[in-house]
Amino acid sequence: MAYTEMISYNKKFVKSIGDKRILILGFGREGHGTFLFLRKIFPHKTFGIADQNPKLVRLNLGRLETVRLHLGKRYLGAIKNYDVIIKSPGIAPKLIAPFVSKKQRVTSQTEIFFELCPGTIIGVTGTKGKSTTTSMIYEILRDAGFRAHLVGNIGKPALSSLASAGPNDIFVYELSSHQLYGLKKSPHVAVFLNIYPEHLDYYRNFAEYGRAKANICLWQNKDDYLIFNAKDRLVCKFAQKSKAHKISVTGKYYGLDKAAAREAGRISGVSNDSIEKTLKNFQYLPHRLELVGVFQGITFYNDSLATIPQATIAALDLLGSRVETLIAGGFDRGIDFRPLAEGIWRSRVKTVILFPESGKRIIKEVTASEKGGGIKYFAARNMREAISLAFLHTKTGKICLLSPASPSFGLFRDYRDRGNAYKRAVKSFSKKPRRM
Repeated sequence: MAYTEMISYNKKFVKSIGDKRILILGFGREGHGTFLFLRKIFPHKTFGIADQNPKLVRLNLGRLETVRLHLGKRYLGAIKNYDVIIKSPGIAPKLIAPFVSKKQRVTSQTEIFFELCPGTIIGVTGTKGKSTTTSMIYEILRDAGFRAHLVGNIGKPALSSLASAGPNDIFVYELSSHQLYGLKKSPHVAVFLNIYPEHLDYYRNFAEYGRAKANICLWQNKDDYLIFNAKDRLVCKFAQKSKAHKISVTGKYYGLDKAAAREAGRISGVSNDSIEKTLKNFQYLPHRLELVGVFQGITFYNDSLATIPQATIAALDLLGSRVETLIAGGFDRGIDFRPLAEGIWRSRVKTVILFPESGKRIIKEVTASEKGGGIKYFAARNMREAISLAFLHTKTGKICLLSPASPSFGLFRDYRDRGNAYKRAVKSFSKKPRRM
C-alpha cells in the first residue's frame, strides 16, 4: 500500500490532523521516523520539531526545510504553540504535563500506527525478554512464508513499515511501557511476559508503570488473543481484565520466551515442525546472555542487558554451578538487592566483582548472612580492572558472567556500551599471560 493509497485508506486520520499545527516532540530514532512518515503525506506542511539536543536534530533532519526548530533546555515551552503533539516515548509524561492544555492532543507514533495499520499486530511487552521473544516470533512467521515485519525498538520505526503494507501483513511489535503509556488500543495478539520494578524515574510509582504495561491487553476484545506468564502475579491480575482468549505459558528466562513465541506462531497458523526448526536455529541477541567465548580456559558470558536483579538471578539459575565469577553493579536506583543476594547464595559463585554505586549495597546484602562468608568480593573502577580481576580469580573450566542487575548510567553510555567494553576487555586480556 503506497502512501497515497494509505491516505485514501484512512481519510479520517488525515483530516483530523491535516489543518492542525503539529509538533514532533523528541527527535531520536522514533521522532525522525515520524517526521519522514508525515512529510510524505504532507509534503508542503510546516512541522515543529522540539528536542533538548540540537546536535541530534541536525544530524537526523538533514535539510532544514519547512520546519520550525525548538532546541535546547527550554524545548518543552514550544508545546503551547501547537494543536497536536506527537511525543517520543523517551520523554516522560510528567515532564510535559505542566505545558499541555485540555484543547491539545498528545499522541505517539505507536497510537498513530495502531490507528492506521491495515494488517495484524502481534504486540510483545515485559520488563525483560521482550526483544528476544519479538525476534523469535518474527523469525517463526518469516520462515513460514508470512509477510512479517519486525517493528518497534529492535526493528524498523513502526510508521516506516506502512508504505508497502496490506491486510495480509503481520507486524510483530516490541512495545515498551513508554510506548504503551496512554494507549487505548491493544494488539490482536498480545504477549505479556513479566513486570518487575524498572524505569521508576520515568513514572510516578510502580503502579503507574504496571498500568502502562497492562495497556497491551486491557483494550482487547473477544476475538483477540492474550499469551501471558502464569507465574507472574501482577501479569495474571491484568490478564483477568482482558476480554481476549487467554493462553497461559510458564518457563524460566529463554524457556518463557520460547513458550510464548510457540503460541504466537500457532495462533498465526504455523506448524509445530516449522516453529521448532526456527527456534532450533535462532541466534540470541547481543548482550542477552551472549557467549563471548572461551579464553584461557574460562568461558565468558555477556548479559549486560540484565539491569534488574531478577534478570541476573535467572542467568545464574540457567548457567548453573559453572558460574564462579559474577561481575555486577552500576547505577543505584535504590531497589532491593536481597533477592539477588539469595540468588548468589544458591549458586556456586565464589567471586563477585562490583561496579559503583549499587555494588556497595549488593555486597552489603551478600555479606549480611553467613551464607556469603565464603564469597570473595572486589570493587572495580572500570571494565578493564574488572576483567583483570576475573582472569585472576576464575578457574579453568568455569564461567565468568557479566550480569550487572543495575543500569549502566555513570560508567557507560548504555547497556550496549557496557557489553561491548566487556567483550573488548576480555579479548584484550586473553592475550596476556595468565597469573594464578
